[in-house]
Amino acid sequence: MNLSDLIGRPVPFADYLGIRIVEIQPGLARLDLPVRPELENSHGAVHGGVVSALADVALAVAAIAQDGHCHGAFTIDLSVSFIGPGKGTLVAEGRCLRAGKSLAFSEGEVRDAHGNLVAKAIGSFKFKR
Repeated sequence: MNLSDLIGRPVPFADYLGIRIVEIQPGLARLDLPVRPELENSHGAVHGGVVSALADVALAVAAIAQDGHCHGAFTIDLSVSFIGPGKGTLVAEGRCLRAGKSLAFSEGEVRDAHGNLVAKAIGSFKFKR
């Protein structure tokens, strides 16, 4: 499943990157991203912008899954700490820490194909009703 399928309308950037939803349950989302050469930086690792986008989507999907009734979420704030280079397929996990009527707060991480930590992220999201 991709993000466009989940929220019922196109999300061209996530589709272009190739982000896929692997698992979704209330407050939890696992996504993956098969890396292509055009998503890499000059050092052969996944570009930081791609890692940030994957983390952003994982955290937002976790928030959406926690609420269950919204039709998407807008990122209000996102902080990403890069820990190491990402190579191969990336896997992101997002967990919703708290969700109210209009806002949600999520955290998560991105790992590479070998399970090595690539980035940690925390974000806040406004639900689209």
